[in-house]
Amino acid sequence: MTAADNKKRCLEMVAAWNRGELGAVTAHWASDVVHHSEDTIVPNEEMVLRMESGLKAFPDVRLDVRSVIAEGDRVSMWISVTATHKGPFMDIAATHRKVTWHTAEEFRFVDGKVVEHWDVINYMPMLRELNMVGSDVRGWGTAEQKASQ
Repeated sequence: MTAADNKKRCLEMVAAWNRGELGAVTAHWASDVVHHSEDTIVPNEEMVLRMESGLKAFPDVRLDVRSVIAEGDRVSMWISVTATHKGPFMDIAATHRKVTWHTAEEFRFVDGKVVEHWDVINYMPMLRELNMVGSDVRGWGTAEQKASQ
């Protein structure tokens, strides 16, 4: 498989997420895929449960790929996510607010299947939108936010 083939598979997984079709996402995974998240390895079954829980909380989730780089057997993506908070998430009842977060994902492929997956998720924009952190908590923020501080 080529880097271009693997990039295409990643974009197919994003499209499946945007349709709410988790089976079409996991169809690209090897049976023994390893998920690296939160500085630990997340069992495949738990990753699927997280995905299902996420779709219940945010049924209109929309992933917007901002950048995708494919080289060798790896594909990296930077994704902005928007959704409406319509179900429980992180012990917060549905607020029906529009929220945003960002994620960086990396996938390693063997024979056309994802064998390793890494993610880094930035929930800070969503936490501000849900009033879980003060508006003064900005992380690195944008240039405009820094200028107003």
